[in-house]
Amino acid sequence: MAESIKPGINHTGISVVFVCHDGNGKFLLHKRSANCRDEQGRWDFGGGTLEFNEVIKTGMLRELKEEYGCGEAVLEEVLYPGERFHTLPDGTPTHWIYFPFILRVNPADVIIGDPDKMDEIGWFTLDNLPKPLHSGIVLFLERCKKEIAKYAK
Repeated sequence: MAESIKPGINHTGISVVFVCHDGNGKFLLHKRSANCRDEQGRWDFGGGTLEFNEVIKTGMLRELKEEYGCGEAVLEEVLYPGERFHTLPDGTPTHWIYFPFILRVNPADVIIGDPDKMDEIGWFTLDNLPKPLHSGIVLFLERCKKEIAKYAK
């Protein structure tokens, strides 16, 4: 019997990450629910797994619509891809490659598009981000804070 395919676990997962801002210095984050695979109760930027045979930008737009209900966004910047090695609570190692984007969205268009995976959403300034943050976001901000900070003004 063939083993099931588990992105990030039995092969390298590929994902998109998007940092949404409102054009006025605030950034959109969501609080991960108890139904998420890991880091439940932590605040995160948007993103998700790229599907097989899906163009990266198309996957990002699909995830944006699924998670936040936004059909439109201004693509501000495409950041350099990153890589993350992480261990799940049960000790399972994971490996992900991610493609990050910075998007400007209209706050009036934003909804909780995936209530099964999100407890709440909120708009925050970079100097007043909610706690606790997803561990991947902490590392991502260390790597890309200069690029993201351009949109904090």
